[in-house]
Amino acid sequence: MSLKLNQHISREFNAELERIRSQVLRMGGLVEAQLVHAVQALREGDSELADEVLKADQRINQLEVEIDAECTEIVALRQPAASDLRLIMGVIKTISDLERIGDEAKRVAKMADSDLAGHLPEHMSMEINYMADLARGMLHDVLDAFARLDADDALKIAQRDRQVDLKYESITRQLITYMVQDAKSIPTALAIMWAVRSLERIGDRSQNIAEHLIYLVRGEDVRHVPLDDLLQSANPRKTR
Repeated sequence: MSLKLNQHISREFNAELERIRSQVLRMGGLVEAQLVHAVQALREGDSELADEVLKADQRINQLEVEIDAECTEIVALRQPAASDLRLIMGVIKTISDLERIGDEAKRVAKMADSDLAGHLPEHMSMEINYMADLARGMLHDVLDAFARLDADDALKIAQRDRQVDLKYESITRQLITYMVQDAKSIPTALAIMWAVRSLERIGDRSQNIAEHLIYLVRGEDVRHVPLDDLLQSANPRKTR
């Protein structure tokens, strides 16, 4: 189910709501690019690219402040109700999660200066790339769903966090095995573990954004509701 923004008598109010939604998507695009560059910097040992990620984080932080201030002003001046208020609240929560995704990407990028950067074991490099693709795919798709205000897609995207979690658990088990078998591998294994932990958290934050979107569109708080139950209620089996 998707939702269209309410049309108000005040054209200025319509423009304000559309502007903050566009700003969220702009911020999301910067965060997604930051994630891609952070993983690339780690994989290739590119410290210059890592520095670009760190600089981009400052712009992301500033955008969060600007959007939050604009939302606060709209609440104070327009006193929105119903779906308009949910939109404002959803935006505030979403930009907070986007900022934290940016922080996680920054943590990955900082490892580009470590001895590990550019020298990942081939198998582990493939595993990290796959996990990063899962997390980035969630982020990209939930931003697309936000642009369309599509709660049905948001629900499907939220469920994909389990794939990220499973890959994180798989990589962690492999790293523990490496450390048990060879004590010299412990520093490298721990460094990789920190990187994949950040990717796992990015999946969590993307799931949060999907849940914010569902609330925005449907007015339902689904943060503590099993996703399987929500999918079943959204797609009930036909009775004969």
